[in-house]
Order: sequence, then C-alpha cells, then structure tokens
Amino acid sequence: MIAALVVAALPACSYPQSALAGDSAQAVEKHYSTSETEIGVLLDNPEAKAVLDKHMPGFTANPQVSMARGLTLAGIQQYSPDTVTDEVLAEIDADLAKIPVK
Repeated sequence: MIAALVVAALPACSYPQSALAGDSAQAVEKHYSTSETEIGVLLDNPEAKAVLDKHMPGFTANPQVSMARGLTLAGIQQYSPDTVTDEVLAEIDADLAKIPVK
C-alpha cells in the first residue's frame, strides 16, 4: 500500500531542470567555457569563434581543427602547451563568459 502511494506521487514531484533525463551538458551551461564547451560548439558560434581568433590567431583556420571539434580547449592543452597556455585559457574564458549560450 505504501509503495503504491509513493509511486502514485512520483509524477507530481518537481525535479530541478538539471536533474531531468535527456538534459545535455550544453543546455545546463550558463556560458561557454574552455573546460566544458566542445570546440565544435565554439566554432559554430560566430561570437565564440571570434574570441578564439582573437586569442589564438590561426587556430580556427587550421585544416586540422575539424579533428578537435569534439574536444575542449582545456582538453587539447596537453598537445599544444606552448599555444594553449593557462593564461590564454583564462583570457578566453573571460571573453566567453560575456557570450550567452544559444
């Protein structure tokens, strides 16, 4: 009897939006970031792409950038530590924070 009441009450419960099944990480983000946002998402947003061009000239025009679309900038730092420095990532994050997620 108690189990039936609990099960009956479940649909009426309110869950936080982020707890719902099917939420994507991008939908939960409030802004783009170098550690959470995939490079492909940044490249597809003209404002975010401009930020990348500003801080890493030539990065978005590199023919190999398409291979990194599913990675984050923080994730590729290990492959290019001289270009993708902590300082550069911090500067990019500061600019990305000003761009609303679409």
